[in-house]
Amino acid sequence: MKKILVGLLFLNLSFLPVAHAQDANSSHYKAAEQMLSLMDMETILRRSIDEMLKAQIAQNPSIAPFESVMRAFLLKHMSWDSLKADTIKIYTAEFTEPELNEMNKFYQTPTGKKMVEKLPTLMGRGAEIGAKRVQDHMPELEAAMMEEAKKQAAAGSGAGASPAAPAPAAGAPAAPKATPPPKK
Repeated sequence: MKKILVGLLFLNLSFLPVAHAQDANSSHYKAAEQMLSLMDMETILRRSIDEMLKAQIAQNPSIAPFESVMRAFLLKHMSWDSLKADTIKIYTAEFTEPELNEMNKFYQTPTGKKMVEKLPTLMGRGAEIGAKRVQDHMPELEAAMMEEAKKQAAAGSGAGASPAAPAPAAGAPAAPKATPPPKK
């Protein structure tokens, strides 16, 4: 038992450099913070929200009257101040300090600055392509889901289980709700 505890202690100690890298005063943390600053992440987030909302409204124009409410919600919960520390932790976990320093050099070049400028537009356009592709092939997905629901219902019919029908596609009218029979 003592050997197991000593082994666990050494295992925990081996993670100390990773935990230290998360310290806001560490050079690794500061390298990630600098990179995100050079990337102008606050502006990227704000522009990404704009692009995402534009794409969502293009896909579903009925939500256009709610754009200001959706924007306020996203800006409240997706602000850079609320995401900064967690984002830095992600970058310090995925990139070494030397890698972050190399990226910092890149983002200071004209090409790096152009990348920062174009990234939200590229992400928005990519999201539009993806949403359109899914929408264009939604009947195929719905048919496959209905087929799978039938298979699961047939397989589970002996056990009395019945899977729920798939939800209608985005923008499709919802099925009317069943009304309970009148009480006698």
